[in-house]
Amino acid sequence: MNSKTTKTIYWTGVVLTSLWFGASGVCELTQNPVVWGITVKLGYPPHFIYILGVTKLCGVTVLLAPNRLLRLKEWVFAGIFFDITFAFFSKIAVLGFPATIDAIVAFVMVTATYIMFRKLYPATYATPVNTFAGNPASVTA
Repeated sequence: MNSKTTKTIYWTGVVLTSLWFGASGVCELTQNPVVWGITVKLGYPPHFIYILGVTKLCGVTVLLAPNRLLRLKEWVFAGIFFDITFAFFSKIAVLGFPATIDAIVAFVMVTATYIMFRKLYPATYATPVNTFAGNPASVTA
């Protein structure tokens, strides 16, 4: 897969994820009756719904920043995966399997987007610096 295809898939996924989670965040903050009804039915308290709305909108802002905040984007993807996972298991426990279809679709979409993110921005790990220069005697207890 060439770089242009990877970028196209990545940005399509980012836009779709941002629309999905942005709309969800706005619905949570404006007390949309459908969203609030389902979320309360799943057992989540109202103050938690507001927190979800704020964090989703902050995450969308980070995702839409091109070529910036890469470490923070990694955290946003993790948060989105946690949100999807909790939604899936909450819905399967309370509402049954048919209610989980949106979580499954979101999981597939965000997974493809994250894979493209890693192809565009490979993780680099720095080698730890040896501050003691190999001299164990310089280490104080």
